[in-house]
Amino acid sequence: MNDFDLERPEHAYMFGFIQADGHLSRGPGRKGRLTVELSARDAPLLEEFQRICPHNSTISYRTRSTNFAAEHTSVVWSVCALEFRERLQALGLPSGRKSLSVAAPTGSHSERDYIRGIVDADGSVGRTAQDLPFISLTTASEAMARYFCAYAERLTDMPRTVRRNRRDDIHNVLFTREEAVLLIRELYYPGCLALPRKQAAAGQVAAWVRPVGMKKVRKRSWTAEETELLLATPDPAAAAALLNRTVSSCEMRRWRVLGPQQARVRSPHTLA
Repeated sequence: MNDFDLERPEHAYMFGFIQADGHLSRGPGRKGRLTVELSARDAPLLEEFQRICPHNSTISYRTRSTNFAAEHTSVVWSVCALEFRERLQALGLPSGRKSLSVAAPTGSHSERDYIRGIVDADGSVGRTAQDLPFISLTTASEAMARYFCAYAERLTDMPRTVRRNRRDDIHNVLFTREEAVLLIRELYYPGCLALPRKQAAAGQVAAWVRPVGMKKVRKRSWTAEETELLLATPDPAAAAALLNRTVSSCEMRRWRVLGPQQARVRSPHTLA
């Protein structure tokens, strides 16, 4: 068994966090370094990374001026071990700029822990100005946005359309109300490894109950006849027109019924 195993919850979480907020750099020859830099208030998480990492690592602090503060102190966790860097690359962590190309690991991994790592690094958990619970993920990677949406839909049965926003060409995936509570309760379970401040926010959100009088929009369930017609119509756009549904809804339903491999093969959109 590998020393860094994504079936272990703490390693899956750490890898998700590293993919979103880490940087893998190459040096001359076989030299290189993995670094994760956070605000000093989040030092306890990097100390835990140092404890569970199967290779030697260091933690340092630095203070500099930023666009947001005259003096900002950050904490940096660094790993130079070649074996560890090669393992991360094999799992799907590119070196250098990675925002567009990063994707979820294809091998077996603890999904909810991996996703919690992604959300802790590149997402938000809390309540809106209207006191509504929410969980969100911001990513430039379409593959990562689709992965998060697929996981969330399997849990909540609520589809999300994956599209980039016009302002900065990134994906902002947002779940609110009961769907957010379901996701947060699943991801931030008692005793899990997480940023302490995100864990605290998750605890507050998980206690939310819909106020009396707040209307709830009922989702449209799939019937057996609709599913049969969908599977008999390979083109998602044609199926969407026949069923009066969105293309995204049809693609997701096909994915849930057939599984990712068969759904990918049978969809002409993935063969183009």
